[in-house]
Amino acid sequence: MTGNDFIRRIRALGRARGVPVLLDAKRGKGSHQILHFGAARTVVRNPKDELKTGTLHGMCAQLGLRVTDL
Repeated sequence: MTGNDFIRRIRALGRARGVPVLLDAKRGKGSHQILHFGAARTVVRNPKDELKTGTLHGMCAQLGLRVTDL
């Protein structure tokens, strides 16, 4: 899954659950972006690159989600 796929799935999950999702591209450094899911947040590394398994699990944990929720 790429970073863009992750962002797209988080936005869909937010719409389904009624949770606000905000992507703040200006707060990140370089190609990094900050993704807010309600009160939780995580950093999305270069959205065009493939996410490694550990990185994906860590990002989901920071947002309080499981990978199976996506």
